[in-house]
Amino acid sequence: MVFTLVSILAGFLFFRFGGIEMINKKAVIVNSLSAFEKVIRLLPVEKDTKKEIKTVDKLVEAFMRQDNVERSYLVLLQNDMELRPGGGFLGQYAVVKVKNGEVISTFVEDANLLDERIHARVTPPYPFRRMMSIKKWKFRDSNFSPDFSENAEKAKYFYRLAGRSNNFDGVVSINSSVLDRVLGLTGPVNVPGYGVYTAGSAVIKLEDQIERPYLANPDLDTRSRKYVLKKMAPIIIDDLFTLGNIKKVADFGLEELRSKDVMLNLKDPELQKLVEDVHWGGRVAEKWNGDYLMLIDANMGALKSDYYMKRDVVYTVDLTAEKPIATIEYTYTHTATHGNWRTSDYHSYLRVYVPKGSNLLERKMVSYPNVQEEFDKTYFGFIAHTLIGRQTKAVIKYELPESVKNDYELLIQKQSGVGDIPVKVHIISPKGDFIQETVLKKDAKFELK
Repeated sequence: MVFTLVSILAGFLFFRFGGIEMINKKAVIVNSLSAFEKVIRLLPVEKDTKKEIKTVDKLVEAFMRQDNVERSYLVLLQNDMELRPGGGFLGQYAVVKVKNGEVISTFVEDANLLDERIHARVTPPYPFRRMMSIKKWKFRDSNFSPDFSENAEKAKYFYRLAGRSNNFDGVVSINSSVLDRVLGLTGPVNVPGYGVYTAGSAVIKLEDQIERPYLANPDLDTRSRKYVLKKMAPIIIDDLFTLGNIKKVADFGLEELRSKDVMLNLKDPELQKLVEDVHWGGRVAEKWNGDYLMLIDANMGALKSDYYMKRDVVYTVDLTAEKPIATIEYTYTHTATHGNWRTSDYHSYLRVYVPKGSNLLERKMVSYPNVQEEFDKTYFGFIAHTLIGRQTKAVIKYELPESVKNDYELLIQKQSGVGDIPVKVHIISPKGDFIQETVLKKDAKFELK
């Protein structure tokens, strides 16, 4: 099951802060799988969910294969309080080795330590040079694409440049917000000597305990600052597997994959096709022929300001004009009241992916555009700033290809790590105005029939 894959990596939910030892829960996992399958057969399940469950069955079958073959997985551990196009900032990574369905070894390291071993000079993408004065592109900044398959390949590329074998059987990305939601399942956990951690505040509390003291006093020994995670991990894992509610844990795993807070890229082409068919691969939809929108932010301020950022989108399309006209109103709200070690004014490199051939007409509250084509889409790249305690409403107006008028359909794809975004879609057509509002938790489709 999906939750099996997430749970096997549960020890790494604390990835933002460092490594922990894996606990073997194979017997519990296998028993839970069997029980959940019985539940699924008895309950009415939506068609897409059934497809997801079949996919998970195949993944778990492959993962638990008793063939004496050792398989290794690269796990990208991302802090979504500092948003990057592929999720959160890549602060740590893990290498997990599996044999006969059991985790036989784990290794966790800060991305900076890996980057110290990279001596090749790779030119970074333009925004890193322009906004952060970064001269060498390395592993920690490898997730700069909105497409996870590209980020997975780039991460393996930099891993090889560090002098290590990158022949992984799969790459997994996990965002730090997963930890808070796990605690929503287990309830608060008390870690002796460190205090109580609860859903919604655990990650920020750990930031305060682990990061802040060492920024104030760089002479402190940093090697033991993440010991709290070694003590927290077995407590949460035990709580997770003794919940007694298999369906709730399974639903949790499914939602993390649907929201792109967990993404998979597998070496086996058949398994990868299954992953992509249920949209767990974090791919940009290149074959979509209708109207399209994907908003991709990259925090270029080097702080954890995304913890304070709220976003909402109003998307209006006028199909009555000679050529259809789209207008995006993308509002950033910086909820912090003052700057500190965690946040400052928000500085983003925003890429707006739209149907190929779209023509930019107007822009407000964003920089001069960088117009490019990628993934069979046109994108407009802008620099956008939001001051602490203020709002910025970026307005972007453009002409769509005339072909989108035919049986109008809209696909909005969600960025990994961005959280829930309120979206209002307003379609002006010869048949009248149509308005639909939703909260973008995962990719969403809209149709005008």
